[in-house]
Amino acid sequence: MRKLILATMLFSVAAPAFAHHSFTAEFDDKKPITLRGTLTKVELTNPHGWIYLNVKDPSGKVESWAIETGSPLVLMRQRSDFKKIMVVGSELVVDGWLARNGAKSVNGKTIKFADGREILAGSSNPAAQNP
Repeated sequence: MRKLILATMLFSVAAPAFAHHSFTAEFDDKKPITLRGTLTKVELTNPHGWIYLNVKDPSGKVESWAIETGSPLVLMRQRSDFKKIMVVGSELVVDGWLARNGAKSVNGKTIKFADGREILAGSSNPAAQNP
């Protein structure tokens, strides 16, 4: 019985690692992108957080984009008020890298606010300068 409990405990600690992926598996560091849009949703989940923007394409059509961020812990270490400053309806500019599969998904590098504040998004790109 002890072995079963120990195995269960070890698996529960290691399980989040199975969900993690490398930057290069999903994103292309040769395809940088800048998105300007309205924040619609924030998900602070492990191993990565996500923010969602409504972005107008060149024709004026609104598209929903998903931006992968670092883990909630990484974001909170950088800004203890991260949850508070990510207000749905805010206008943001996000720099990052496009998904390899063509999805409207980005690995975020920086998040810029209308008032000029800028924070790192906690990118998993090894070339990004994160804390």
